[in-house]
This record gives sequence, structure tokens and C-alpha cells, in this order.
Amino acid sequence: MTTSTSLQHLFDNNRAWAARMEQQRPGFFTQLAKQQAPKYLWIGCADSRVPANEITGLDPGEVFVHRNIANVVVHSDLNALSVIQFAVDHLKVEHIMVVGHYSCGGVLAALRGTRVGLADNWLRHVHDVKLRHRKRLDHLTIAQQQDTLCEMNVIEQVGNVALTNVLQDAWARGQKVTVHGWCYGLADGLVKDLGVSMQGSDEVMPVFQNAFKRYPRPDSL
Repeated sequence: MTTSTSLQHLFDNNRAWAARMEQQRPGFFTQLAKQQAPKYLWIGCADSRVPANEITGLDPGEVFVHRNIANVVVHSDLNALSVIQFAVDHLKVEHIMVVGHYSCGGVLAALRGTRVGLADNWLRHVHDVKLRHRKRLDHLTIAQQQDTLCEMNVIEQVGNVALTNVLQDAWARGQKVTVHGWCYGLADGLVKDLGVSMQGSDEVMPVFQNAFKRYPRPDSL
């Protein structure tokens, strides 16, 4: 059995989808092929259960997407930085959403110290988030730690995006682009806004610092 034959159902699904789209919206693909003008950049986890377009109800062409394990953005990752730069400088997106999700396998591996292989090096970034905020995590139940670290990881990555030279330069020239932090629930399909939206350089540090106050240390309870 050839690879193409074993995947025939995917080709069949594709043809059915394309025919359905063209029937419902004649000329959709012709128009889509002419330009790419999304207003949104989605930076999310590579988890197959978290599809950007379906979650937001957006069509192809309406959201630019970058995904990796545990939705991490670090200043040494030229892949993520190139996507952000292209989205901001060329596509002129108006919103960047960093989207994590509860029960994220990468975050849970970092929390539990589970070895998964080569990805351990990548997940060290999430482990660093855990260490940095351990006093806000250690007193929580295991379930609370899991959800809280998923949220904290998103907040950290929002800060990382906002501090890139791409965003700093865009804001300096007056470009309107806002960075948001969301967390998606696998159990109910709903997105939670973490309230860390930033739309200018002067907002980055206050928003970032205030965000973690919602996770109090035990000595402040």
C-alpha cells in the first residue's frame, strides 16, 4: 500500500471541503490566492487539539499562525522571531495572541520534571518560568499548579513578544499592534483572556508585573 493510498481519506476530505467552500462562497479560493491580509497573529502550542482557525471561527487567510511545543517565544528562536517580524512589518497584523492551553503536555513535563527527549532542551524555558515563580506555585494543589503554570507560561511569553525589537520598533513608529495572552480549555473549548494585553512600550512592565499578583505567595495570603 502506497503512502498516497493509505492517506486517500485525507485527499477525499480535502476535495469535499474545497467543493463545499466554493459552493457556499463562489470565488473564495481565487480571491484568497491573490492576497494574504490577516489582522491576527496566533502564537500557540503545536498540540493537535488546539487549532487556531476553528477555535476563533476564522477562515483561511484571516489568521497568521506560528506553533511550537508549549507556545514558547524566546529571543534566540529565529523561527518565531521571523514569523513575528513578517506578521508585523509586512502583513501589518493588528493583534498578536499568545495562546496556551490547560493540560499542555510540555508545561506538565516541565512541572513534573518528566524527561521526554530532545524537547527537554526546549522545555527548559518553561522550567525556568516554574523556577522563577516557584513561591507562587509550591503551596498550590497539583491540579492548581498545572493550570497556573500554563497561565504563567503564557504571561511570560507575552512579555517576551512585547520586548522583541520587532514590537519595540513598531510601537516606536506609531504602528497599532496589541499583544494578548489567552489560555484555551480543552475540556470546554473556551478561551480565557488572561488580561495582559499590551499596546505600547510603556505598558509592558506594569502589565507584566501586575499579572503575577493574581497568584499570591503563601506569606501574603
